[in-house]
Amino acid sequence: MAKILIVDDSKTSRKILRSILEQNGHEIIAEAVNGEDGLNKFKEVQPDLTTMDITMPLMDGLESLQKIREYDRKAKVIMVTAAGQKTKMVDAIKYGASEFLAKPYEAIQIIEIINKVLV
Repeated sequence: MAKILIVDDSKTSRKILRSILEQNGHEIIAEAVNGEDGLNKFKEVQPDLTTMDITMPLMDGLESLQKIREYDRKAKVIMVTAAGQKTKMVDAIKYGASEFLAKPYEAIQIIEIINKVLV
């Protein structure tokens, strides 16, 4: 299974995502609390996949996505968005996001998207 980096400023969101992913056989190799932290952790741990919240302090998910993709053009990043952020979802795809997931989400949605991206 995949080695995953979770980037989200919400401790609760990270905990929920970690639980779902670990229950489905994935390994969470790092967590980050904002886009800047996410970029640094990405470079440090080289994950198979990154989940990235869009709205975060210091550096948002879109900027972090761009910097991660500059660093590694093959990086697989799934953007996690709040409902009503269609413009940001379009930007995320333009910047190289592999896929996106809208909050609130079901566990099965996450697993299906991850399996699709990891192929």
